[in-house]
Amino acid sequence: MPAVKSVTIVGAGFAGCATAILLAQAGVEVDLIDQNPEIVRRGSGITLQGNALRVLRQLGVWEEILALGYPFNTVGFRAPDPAGTLLAEVPDARTGGPDLPATLGMPRPALASSLLRRARDVGVRVQLGVKYLGFTQQSSGVETLLDNGSTVRSDLLVGADGVRSHVRHDLGVDSAIHPIGMGIWRMFLPRPSSIDHTDLIYGGPSYIAGYCPTSEDTLYAYIVEPFDAASADLGHEAGVARMLELSRAYHGPWDDLRPFITDDRYLNYAVFESHVVEQEWGNGRVVIMGDAAHSCPPTLAQGAAQALEDAAVLAELVLQADEFTAQLVHDYSERRRDRAKAVVTASVQLCDWLIKGDTHADVPGLLRQISTLVGEPA
Repeated sequence: MPAVKSVTIVGAGFAGCATAILLAQAGVEVDLIDQNPEIVRRGSGITLQGNALRVLRQLGVWEEILALGYPFNTVGFRAPDPAGTLLAEVPDARTGGPDLPATLGMPRPALASSLLRRARDVGVRVQLGVKYLGFTQQSSGVETLLDNGSTVRSDLLVGADGVRSHVRHDLGVDSAIHPIGMGIWRMFLPRPSSIDHTDLIYGGPSYIAGYCPTSEDTLYAYIVEPFDAASADLGHEAGVARMLELSRAYHGPWDDLRPFITDDRYLNYAVFESHVVEQEWGNGRVVIMGDAAHSCPPTLAQGAAQALEDAAVLAELVLQADEFTAQLVHDYSERRRDRAKAVVTASVQLCDWLIKGDTHADVPGLLRQISTLVGEPA
C-alpha cells in the first residue's frame, strides 16, 4: 500500500504533471494546482533526450509523444563560416535505452497538453488559474490554502512551482539563483526536408546557433547571445529583427531558414540561470522538485529530463513504502541531488567555456560524462 493516500501538487509543469500521473494511476488521490489558467500555451520548442523519453513511457504517453514530435539519433556540428561547413555528424547517445530514440524534438505546448490530458484521464483533480497561498502541516498531514478560499488537506504536499518557488520559500529552504550571462532566442519555423536532426554551430558573433526538428513540418531555431537587459525588454517586432540580424552570421541550412524569421511567428526569449538546492529537498510532509529544486541552462537539453526523473524517483519511493517517514524524504534527496547537481554543473561549465572562448575545452568528454550518467535510470 502506498505511503500516502492523498497528495497535493503545486505546479502543473512537467515535474508536477508526471508526479500526479504516476501516483494517480497507482490509486493515490491527487490534486494538481497551477496559477496559470492556460498552461498548455506556454513555451516554444523542446528537445527531449532519451532519459526523458524513458519516463514519458512510464507515464503512458510515449506513443502520443512520438506521433506529435520528431525523433532522431544523430547530431551535427557546423562551422561559423560562409558555407556553414559540416564538421562532423555523430551518433547521439541513446540514454533511454536501445529501444528509444536518442532525441525527440516537439512543441513544448504539445507536451504540456499531452501530460495534462493524461493526468485528467487517470483521475487527477486539476485546478488551473488557482494560486497557492501557503501551507500548514502537522505530523499527520498538510493543509494547502488556495486563493479561491478553499483548503486542500492531503498526506503530502509537492512543490513543483518553478525556479522562484513559493513552496520552497515557505518551507524555509534557501537557494541562490545564479545568472549565467547568456540569453536565447527561439522561434518556430517550417522544417526543410534536408534538416532531419539537430545541427549546432559554436562561435561567431553569438555563442550557439542551432535548430531542432519538432514535427514532420516544423522545427525550432535558436540563437544564444551574451545576455543584454535590452534584449529582454525588446517588443515582438524588435525581437524578431534582433534574431534575424544575429542569424545573418550563420549559413548552410540557416540560409534556408532565414526568410521565415518574420513578425507573424511566435518568438521566445529566455535568460540562462541556474541553481541547486544543497540541503534536503523537503521537510516533514512537504517536498520540492523540478525547477524548484534545481535548474540549468539548456546547453545539454536536460532541464525537462531532470524534472521528469525527480517525478519518477519520488513516485517510486512513495509507492513502495508502507508509511511516510523522514527517511523517505532523505532517500529522495540523496538519490536526486548529486545527479541533478552534476547535470547543472556540466551545463554551466559548457556555458563558461563558451563565454571565455576556451579553445582547449573538452566538450566531447563532458558530453560523454553526462550521457553515461543519465544513461542509467535515476
